[in-house]
Amino acid sequence: MSATDAPARAKGSARTAVTTPRSRMTALARAELTLLGRNKGTVFAALFIPFVMPFSVRAGAEEMDLGKAGLTIGTLVLPAAIGFSLLFAVYSALVGVFVVRREELVLKRLRTGELRDVEILAGSALPAVLSGLVQSLLLAVGCAVLLDLPAPSAPLLSVVGLLLGLVMCAALAAVTASFTKTGESAQVTPLPFTFVSMLASGLFFPLELLPDRVASVCELLPLTPVVTLVRGGWTGDLSAAETLGAAATAVAWTVLAVFAVRRRFRWEPRH
Repeated sequence: MSATDAPARAKGSARTAVTTPRSRMTALARAELTLLGRNKGTVFAALFIPFVMPFSVRAGAEEMDLGKAGLTIGTLVLPAAIGFSLLFAVYSALVGVFVVRREELVLKRLRTGELRDVEILAGSALPAVLSGLVQSLLLAVGCAVLLDLPAPSAPLLSVVGLLLGLVMCAALAAVTASFTKTGESAQVTPLPFTFVSMLASGLFFPLELLPDRVASVCELLPLTPVVTLVRGGWTGDLSAAETLGAAATAVAWTVLAVFAVRRRFRWEPRH
């Protein structure tokens, strides 16, 4: 075999090399994780704030008549802690990721390769989603131990609620990024959804203590069904109708967000 056959064999091997969606997204997620770790501000907000906010919820819970709502401090603080993780470690962090990568033309360059649009978004979101998942599990264990909570009565509900929340917050982050102009404004545009969710989705104040009409409106907010399912997994007091209603609301918001991303997401810098 002559030496000239070596380049031909190498060329043939290159042609037969095949990548899969999984391998492409994994490579992108690995690169995104490296970039995310270099952003100290994002890391601080994503990792520190969700661990501090539950202390504020606990301080406020001591002044509430939680027994009237059939709750305890633990069953209020634990879902709230997971909600904070979804808001800061996933939603707010990903808005910045999508916007900055777009403004740096990273997303545009990625589209010229093998990656499909959904793979680009999913791979970019994967580090933040996994961070939110691990953080939520740690917060759940910590709250259960420190607040002397019993084992969850229906753990599957809590798992379903958490998974729905992770996917939904990632999709909503992409929606928010679509109308966010710069990396600086990405620190502001997530605030409305964050504040509304904190005040009206049961994180600081249980909906059971609100007037019925107000509570009915708050139940339709995106993060409310996640809190409801996570809490219901611990208390075990959700009926089948309430469970299906909460899950349907979360799925509806996710589908709506995905539709909006397909129609409105921007891949090039906004001028």
